Amino acid sequence: MVKLLHTLADHEDDVNCCAFSSSLLATCSLDKTIRLYSLSDFAEAPYSPLKFHTYAVHCCCFSPSGHILASCSTDGTTVLWDTQNGQILAVMEQPSGSPVRVCRFSPDSTCLVSGASDGTVVLWNAQSYKLHRCASVKDGSLVACAFSPPGNLFVTGSSCGDLTVWDDKMRCLHSEKAHDLGITCCDFSSQPVPGGEQGLQFFQLASCGQDCQIKIWIISFIHILGFELKYKSTLTGHCAPVLACAFSHDGQMLVSGSVDKSVIVYDTNTENILHTLTQHTRYVTTCAFAPNILLLATGSMDKTVNIWQFDTETLCQAKIQDHPKQFTENWSEDDVSNWLCAEGLEDLVDIFKMNNIDGRELLNLTKESLADDLKIDGYSYEKEAMENWISKKKRTSPMTNLVLSSVILIPNRTLKMAIDRWLSETHQK
Repeated sequence: MVKLLHTLADHEDDVNCCAFSSSLLATCSLDKTIRLYSLSDFAEAPYSPLKFHTYAVHCCCFSPSGHILASCSTDGTTVLWDTQNGQILAVMEQPSGSPVRVCRFSPDSTCLVSGASDGTVVLWNAQSYKLHRCASVKDGSLVACAFSPPGNLFVTGSSCGDLTVWDDKMRCLHSEKAHDLGITCCDFSSQPVPGGEQGLQFFQLASCGQDCQIKIWIISFIHILGFELKYKSTLTGHCAPVLACAFSHDGQMLVSGSVDKSVIVYDTNTENILHTLTQHTRYVTTCAFAPNILLLATGSMDKTVNIWQFDTETLCQAKIQDHPKQFTENWSEDDVSNWLCAEGLEDLVDIFKMNNIDGRELLNLTKESLADDLKIDGYSYEKEAMENWISKKKRTSPMTNLVLSSVILIPNRTLKMAIDRWLSETHQK
């Protein structure tokens, strides 16, 4: 299950883009501003909103370290901001003065790409803030960009539907028609596809467009031979143009947002739809996963940004399905416990031990068995009251009256964060 954790409604016009660092969420809008929020409580930073652009802000992105935020605008500039204090570090003007539609940092933070409405693409030195190289596509506006995880290549998408691959010297290596009616977004999975040949790395690339489709591509990298781009599959589910797509940090999920006002979360292994979210009331223009916690942000022309959280059962099931071949039937209970800790699921260790979950049992777990067979109750109680309930030798759920096979209490950190935020807002009043 996915829970709506919080809704941000501070922008005065359409939300165009949202992006995460390890501690902040950035959003930008047609209202010419960029806003920054803390992930600990979603409070807006004291120096937010960031104001400089004189027209709509189309895109924003963090450097890999999270110390710098880039934003680009119809005013023809790409601005770099210090995320610690909101100060401007540099203003970089597109050589043609054309509206800048997209910007992206390279994985090593040395470069920044900006793409404009006239088809120009600029590679900036992110340390000196100087223009390094410039090129252009044949037709259409540049509206999408993504760096490969190794950082040696980047891909751009145009409003004419062309997917173009560039190397770090701005040489055009490949271009092909990917979406008939135009590309709107593209994103690389940061995790390599399992089973690659020795010396060869495979990564998934997702692209989406006005044709209502999401396409998955496999791109392979080898130092000597270069690269190869192959079409893999098409994901369906939306009934209108798809405006945004993004992979989760672990590469196990892909999210998309559409003109049909819905958000769809796919399992990248099976390509099945996991969740369809329909809370936005207008076009969904942007979506992004947080890098270190399983949070999802979606932005819309309804001027809001929704923050979503995946529940423990969904997260655990996704981890179990992550790379099934790595799980063996001869895993001991301790092996399972070690795996849970490595995947950030320490809260489930005691429950799994109480239920004697070994490798064979782990392979057979489903979301339903996590909730039913393991009796992960799913309700929230005051800790003292629940401990008192258990101390009276009651082993049933106070809500459902079903027998609990485990009496291990799992802290509801999401609820605690919401309570703390409410208390803080109450005190401020």
